[in-house]
Amino acid sequence: MGKIYFPRIIIPTSTALVALVDFAVAMAIMFGMMVWYHFMPSWRLVLLPGFVLLAVLSSLGPALLITALNVKYRDFRYIIPFIVQFGLYATPVGYSSALVPAQWRFWYSLNPVVGVIDGFRWCILGGNSPLYLPGFAASLGVVALFLVLGVAYFRRTERTFADLI
Repeated sequence: MGKIYFPRIIIPTSTALVALVDFAVAMAIMFGMMVWYHFMPSWRLVLLPGFVLLAVLSSLGPALLITALNVKYRDFRYIIPFIVQFGLYATPVGYSSALVPAQWRFWYSLNPVVGVIDGFRWCILGGNSPLYLPGFAASLGVVALFLVLGVAYFRRTERTFADLI
């Protein structure tokens, strides 16, 4: 008898897929409300799937990194709520990123979720101002960096997961 290989990366990735299904239900409700209130989105709505993909990728990189760290260092799970709470205030969820002063806007855009949320607002709500392109490019770079780091660290440490559990 031999051991069956199970790709361990499926476990943290499956949570992203579950969140994607939840997001699809929420979007269906939102589109129903748009029809009910006679709100017609612009052509930018066509770009929304790209921002959905960007949202999944921006969460997958740190999720893989945190998952691997959580298995290796058991107490790391107590730090995660503080990181999430800080991220909530450092991300334009309850406010517009246009409120950030112009000299800090690029550095603020290094938060990868800033580009995702601004992109969602730009696609759905429209508005006169386009995306802040230098900040959006920086956000894409940070997403790519976290994704590469997360996958690399997860792959490097996944062989020791069974020994640590």
